[in-house]
Amino acid sequence: MRTLAKVLLPIVALSAVAAAQTAAGVAERAKREGSLTLYTSLAPTESQPLAEAFEKKYGVKVTLWRGLSEEVVQRTITEAKGRRYSVDVIETNGPEMEMISRETLLGAPWSPDRLNLFVVGYNTAKVKRAEIPARYEGFTDPRWKGRIALEATDSEWMATLIKTTPDNKGMELMRKLAALQPTLRKGHVLLANLVAAGDVQVGLAMYNSNIETLKRKGAPIDYVPVQPVVARPQGIGVARNAPHPNAARLFEEYVLSAEGQTLFESMGRTPAKVTSQSNSYRFTLIDPVTVLDESAKWEKVWNDLFVRRS
Repeated sequence: MRTLAKVLLPIVALSAVAAAQTAAGVAERAKREGSLTLYTSLAPTESQPLAEAFEKKYGVKVTLWRGLSEEVVQRTITEAKGRRYSVDVIETNGPEMEMISRETLLGAPWSPDRLNLFVVGYNTAKVKRAEIPARYEGFTDPRWKGRIALEATDSEWMATLIKTTPDNKGMELMRKLAALQPTLRKGHVLLANLVAAGDVQVGLAMYNSNIETLKRKGAPIDYVPVQPVVARPQGIGVARNAPHPNAARLFEEYVLSAEGQTLFESMGRTPAKVTSQSNSYRFTLIDPVTVLDESAKWEKVWNDLFVRRS
């Protein structure tokens, strides 16, 4: 009687051959298409090297259009309504990818490709690393009053902490933090720059990638993954009516491959598909569906706690 392994090995081998042939076929058809158009909110300092690496590997030109995440959504939807199909691949924030998906403008479900981790950033000339608590509860100590700041629109960070912390302790934590009246600054990049300049000593929910960028330039800024760490997924997907479907699929596969993910990490971005130094600790993903369906509820809670007190 043949063993299960003897039966399965030829099947696995054939599947691998078929997958390789399929991938080769996609690459060949992509080369014939010659180009693709990418809509992204990824900064040019990262999106351009990513496009160039893909072009060098496959000989397929990438035309970039870059805007804020909401602009990517608006442009994609507006063009689709006008039956103008220019975009091949869309890459932006997870909730915005979910918006586009709900408009049935993606050919398949989108995939997370990178993460924005909410960490505690601090100015290394103003604060010692040993001072930073291991958990957010440590920041409720009155000694932090006047030293901490938050990004002004981070209701999804707050919502995730509240929803994933048992016994209503998440809400209790937010009330205690709000009682200290942290400074609010609109824009994660702005907050990172203020911390680097020393105008703000500690930012409680900062994107690790923004801190990494400044740190690599020699700025006196660093971060600690204070628990609970919340992660905001960014995603990539092929447009449903992509004019260059094979090139689009090939680009998506490249970004999600080990090579593409490693390139993200080399540029200070946190990859979603491979383990790296920047995502090796425990974190909780923000649910894009929750962000869309419950945004009004959590924005009200955020405003009542933080905005009206500031």
